Amino acid sequence: MSSLLISRSADLKRLRDDGYEISIKTGHLLMANVPYVNASKEVKRGILVTDLTLAGDVTAPPASHVVWFVGEQPCHKDGGEITQIKHDISKKDLGGGLVADRSFSNKPPGGYPDYYEKMTRYATIIANEAAAIEPAATPRTFAAIPSESDESSVFHYIDTASSRAGIVATASKLSGLKVGIIGLGGTGAYVLDLVAKCPVDEIHLWDGDVFLQHNAFRGPGAPSLDELQKRPSKVARLAEMYSRMHRGIVPHERHIDADCVGDLRGLDFVFICIDKNEAKRVIVESLEALGTRFVDVGMGVLLVDEHLIGILRVTTSTPAMREHVRGKHRVPFAANDGDDDYSRNIQIAELNAMTAALAVIKWKKLYGFYQDLEQEHHTTYTINVNMMTGEDVP
Repeated sequence: MSSLLISRSADLKRLRDDGYEISIKTGHLLMANVPYVNASKEVKRGILVTDLTLAGDVTAPPASHVVWFVGEQPCHKDGGEITQIKHDISKKDLGGGLVADRSFSNKPPGGYPDYYEKMTRYATIIANEAAAIEPAATPRTFAAIPSESDESSVFHYIDTASSRAGIVATASKLSGLKVGIIGLGGTGAYVLDLVAKCPVDEIHLWDGDVFLQHNAFRGPGAPSLDELQKRPSKVARLAEMYSRMHRGIVPHERHIDADCVGDLRGLDFVFICIDKNEAKRVIVESLEALGTRFVDVGMGVLLVDEHLIGILRVTTSTPAMREHVRGKHRVPFAANDGDDDYSRNIQIAELNAMTAALAVIKWKKLYGFYQDLEQEHHTTYTINVNMMTGEDVP
């Protein structure tokens, strides 16, 4: 993707053709070997970095005029700081081992029309001072270009949302994980939608059912009538859809039961999103035996006086806390008989989406993406009183 992006974007191709050492890393555009003068009047080399604004596989006009810099504070040839670009001197972890030392700000009227204008502007400002000391110092090195491959990336295209927000290093806490989602009817499909946007290595999907018309009204997306008439399996349909974005989608067109719980081995985290309580026991027991972290979700929605009321539930189980699952009956294992709080099969898209969001937020807390001060392992949301509770702390 990086090579294609450079070749297809006129501004990036121009930078490379003009001899600038550009590359793309963690959703950022880098210009390496930019000469500058430090406070001791020595000529050094630094790296200019900017986030990328993309429209598919080509660049769009930069959203920000600010750049980051890996190196000391650039100075004039006499050692005095170049104050016209000075912005912030705090370090910034940009992910992938790239740490900027400071940022620059120099905004022309109307902003920068493209990345060629933006990057060459900053390079010229600092490199001209270096050239005054060493005439041969130039950012246009015409260095040999190594072959590039982004096959190691879990995404088919660059995650510019993380780089633009400056959270690449935080998002990388989720990289390398193998995640399972059991049940893709409603909530599980929304879980997939959210997890597929994360840099996890693999996302395994388990569901043995076909995608029927009622599923279209409680899950993400907008299937056509023709698609519904083909009756695809849930996991095949969703795997095809989200594989357009994420490389690591692994479909399993079957339900998890005692005969295949061994397939859960090797997963770092599992989302249990099924409404058949009696099927949960063997799954929970297997994940506990494996030492695997998981969340189980539940939803109990009732029609009362022509209004819907109910409770959404997210129960977390980790090696730090398991006993609440059975001791407090947080996860129901009894067959759905219509009497327990979570046995009703009324599902509404926004409730499925909210339950999925709560489950994914908790997962991200466990891996340090979000700060977790409460460390609750059981969360409920009661609809009619708009009340959220967090209980069961290790």
